[in-house]
Amino acid sequence: MYGMVNKAVEDMVSSMHGEAMWEKVKERAGVDVDVFISNEGYPDEMTYQLVGAASELSGTPPAQILEAFGEHWVLKTAREGYGELLDAGGKSLPEFLVNLPDFHARVSMIFSKLQPPRFKVSDITEHSVRLHYFTQRAGLAPFVIGLVKGLGKMFQTPVKSVTLIGSRDQGADHDLFLIEW
Repeated sequence: MYGMVNKAVEDMVSSMHGEAMWEKVKERAGVDVDVFISNEGYPDEMTYQLVGAASELSGTPPAQILEAFGEHWVLKTAREGYGELLDAGGKSLPEFLVNLPDFHARVSMIFSKLQPPRFKVSDITEHSVRLHYFTQRAGLAPFVIGLVKGLGKMFQTPVKSVTLIGSRDQGADHDLFLIEW
């Protein structure tokens, strides 16, 4: 993953629990990087280790850490670093979700080695959509739930529920979420 992801994990942990906790998380994870470079690649395992260490030290399940990180990513990291790209993605939650493939195509032009997930929206109604999430990375469904909740807050559309209704963990080729607002 790019350094911007690990920097965002650092920002979330530090803002919620202080710098001392972030140093403990890095130590527990076995990460000795002082400063993450946003556009430099780091092993995915490093990010997973940071999340695992944050979970252990805070007593919070990893899924909750990932969900909180998804919200943080949208409301802080992406908003501050890629606000114009977010604004170009749509004027409402459903419009933004439909445009996610275009969003990731634009981000890929900035980060040439990016391996972004693929998203597809289906079954669009006035108050719900199905979001199909394709990725080679395991265990990130809670992160997507947090992303969607963060997008709901960004678009001032209270998300009633984000339900994982199909899962790679259960043999599907991708994760499928029912999003209701």
